[in-house]
Amino acid sequence: MTEPGERRRRTTSTTSTTTRERAVQGAQDAARRAADALSELIRHHLEGVSAVCRSEDGGWIVNVDVLEVARIPDTTSLLATYEVELDHACDLIQYRRIARYRRGAQDQ
Repeated sequence: MTEPGERRRRTTSTTSTTTRERAVQGAQDAARRAADALSELIRHHLEGVSAVCRSEDGGWIVNVDVLEVARIPDTTSLLATYEVELDHACDLIQYRRIARYRRGAQDQ
């Protein structure tokens, strides 16, 4: 009970809504966030995610495939694979293009 004139203090949670919304749900969530972050930076059409793995520091490494140059016929279009590194909170740390290839080319 509080004394007259004293205000009752509210206890608040130390975890903000923003932090809870950003909690990573797993590989699928990390892949989606990596693709979204990369899309905002490079402005190419996303083709898909070809790999997702945990990094040693608890973050994520995601390979995202994008269409860099659309051509006709479609089998001659140029695609690229970007390696996107996220920290444990799924914030973008870095990205780099690791491969560029024609759509119709076979894996070497």
